[in-house]
Amino acid sequence: MKHPKFATAATTAVLATLALTGCASGSSTAGATGAPNIQSASGSGQVLPVSKNPITNAATAPTLAITYTALEDNVDPATKKAITDRLELTLKNTGPAALTGFEIYYQMTDKTTHKSEGYYQKLDGLSVAPGTESTIYFDNESGPGHYPENTFSLYRSSANEVNTTIDVSATGAKVASSTAKKSSATGEKAD
Repeated sequence: MKHPKFATAATTAVLATLALTGCASGSSTAGATGAPNIQSASGSGQVLPVSKNPITNAATAPTLAITYTALEDNVDPATKKAITDRLELTLKNTGPAALTGFEIYYQMTDKTTHKSEGYYQKLDGLSVAPGTESTIYFDNESGPGHYPENTFSLYRSSANEVNTTIDVSATGAKVASSTAKKSSATGEKAD
């Protein structure tokens, strides 16, 4: 037979844990979680907001560039055909050595409500050879160049304009930055 005080305490602890987990995964403001959520290229796992940009790269070599950024009206760089809306970036290596050790931080801000969310990921498996470009996608698809996204983010849930600032870092290269905008209406539209 269970002791009522212990059963109540255990139930309270479980409910508190569930409530905290639900708050962290459903929150739409920056600062909702503490440590960054590290993701792999497999497209699996959750991507949760982080409270600040954890990238600390102080390199000054301008060998990394973002040559294309899109959140809507996306185009496949190989086929030049329209693809569904998502965060899409093309990274270019202008240096003499391969770039590795990639990480990204992007901050989304709802233009109407001013709510903001920041996301950080290590871009495992990504390497860009000298003089080449590589396009990456945040779309929960699997395969090289595809990374997970939060399907409950402002980008996916807000019907307002959402502005996004993006920082991409690679070992030994200066952080590259870009911006992108999603117009009013929700994301993931067939083009």
